[in-house]
Amino acid sequence: MAMDIKPHAYDPDQSPELFEGVLSRRIMAFLVDFLVIAAPVVLAAMFIFAFGIVTLGLGWALYWILPSASVVWAIVYFGLTIGGPRSATIGMRVVDLELRTWYGTPGYFVLGAVHAIGFWFTVTFFTPLVLLVAFFNRRHRLLHDILLGTVIINNAPRAAMLRAYGAPAGTFRQP
Repeated sequence: MAMDIKPHAYDPDQSPELFEGVLSRRIMAFLVDFLVIAAPVVLAAMFIFAFGIVTLGLGWALYWILPSASVVWAIVYFGLTIGGPRSATIGMRVVDLELRTWYGTPGYFVLGAVHAIGFWFTVTFFTPLVLLVAFFNRRHRLLHDILLGTVIINNAPRAAMLRAYGAPAGTFRQP
């Protein structure tokens, strides 16, 4: 049985511009994505509240589907956006990031959905301290990135700009 082991496509020593500032911008992307996911959920909750008033309380029974619908909405959101042509959520696009597999291919729907689920599970079961993993590996990958074989990098235009102007003084270098 032949096994094709592919090398990492993104080396922080050869292309530091791909990883420059990714962690801080990843936090900003998370906040933007949180707002994008939360807005329809809040609107749905307000609609259910108003519908409950109009139906003399009967419409409030719809609140029981809101948690499940929120989870489905978040999984579909991450699946569609990471599985899209830019391999990035709306938040990631705002801050010029994209998701790639460790061997360089773009994301796809299932990977995007599982990436979100992996994040929620690792943070839930291993506490938020699991996010510290990013400070102890050269590609600044989080635990769910490592488990799924993904890497978050700067998109091509941002990396080209960093390459053209030289990496800032804060570029990380580990022996």
